[in-house]
Formats: sequence, structure tokens, C-alpha cells
Amino acid sequence: MFAWVPIPEQFKQLGSLEFSKLLIEKADVAVAPGIGFGEHGDEYLRLALVENEQRIRQAARNLRKFFESADRLHNVVPMKAGLQATG
Repeated sequence: MFAWVPIPEQFKQLGSLEFSKLLIEKADVAVAPGIGFGEHGDEYLRLALVENEQRIRQAARNLRKFFESADRLHNVVPMKAGLQATG
């Protein structure tokens, strides 16, 4: 089973690929970036609910911790914006 979820508003500027990378780095949770499913998917992530219940609960706890501390993240700049600023 899969779930399509929108990227939270405060992270939309990153796009689905960069936000997916951020979740791997900061929350230890892997998701599929929506952009991989077409240009209209870039504001979404695809979550695969194919693990056992214990692992899904751990991922949910990790995501909760990530979002609780998200306002303290530093140096999170979308690649597109970073390239435009230097070009």
C-alpha cells in the first residue's frame, strides 16, 4: 500500500527530491519523491507502507521528531535557489 502526501508548506520550496533527501538525512526515513512520477508530483511524496508494523511506527516517531524540531533547521536551501544565486 502507498500513500501520497503533500509536502508541508514550509518545505514546498525545496521540491520533492530535496525534501526527500532531507528526510533521509535528518529523520532516517526514506520516501519516494513525487517528481519521479511526473512533473505534477513535485509537491508530493509517496510513502510505502510495506514494512512490518514496528518499522512503520518507528518511521512515524522519527517523522514526528523531525517536524517538532523543523523550525530549528539551518542551512536548508533548495538547490534551484542556490544555483540561481550563484549564476
